[in-house]
Amino acid sequence: MTEKRRLALLRWITLLGVIALIITLFVFRNQLQKLQEFGYLGIFLISIAANATIIIPLPGVAITTAMGAVFNPLGVAFASGLGASLGELSGYLAGFSGQGVAERSGKYQRLIRWMEAHQKLAYGAILLLAFIPNPLFDLAGMAAGALRLPLWKFLLTCAIGKILKMLLFAYAGYYSVAWFGLLIKK
Repeated sequence: MTEKRRLALLRWITLLGVIALIITLFVFRNQLQKLQEFGYLGIFLISIAANATIIIPLPGVAITTAMGAVFNPLGVAFASGLGASLGELSGYLAGFSGQGVAERSGKYQRLIRWMEAHQKLAYGAILLLAFIPNPLFDLAGMAAGALRLPLWKFLLTCAIGKILKMLLFAYAGYYSVAWFGLLIKK
């Protein structure tokens, strides 16, 4: 088997794996919420699942906010941020496969061209998009995979952005419960 055929086969297998994962997570989304009973490990696993879906959203930040009210917000932020960044591997792998869902999208094509032209700034864009709650991060992950940005750099940058975002949501949960408790005491 030639190197080109082997790479094409690897890309198809990767794409089929990502599609199977997305379908499985969507079908079992209600059961995933039961993982929060396992504390930080459960939060980590829920975050992986919530971010492993492409296009189909699962309520990852809502769970982070709720768990920030129950557990230490800093621990929640790290568990959910690290899980979220690992979950984003599905977008990276979809882009790597060359069969991305959004390849024909104008926004995706502009992002690819920009990231290609500004590879040093690409990691800043990944960090910013990981920090800002938005559905466009899947496109950034796909673009990073399509451009073959080093996986470890993608994951590190993504983790920093996701942890910072989850820190805000975890503390929002923590302080909203504290604030609500003050209202009830009055």
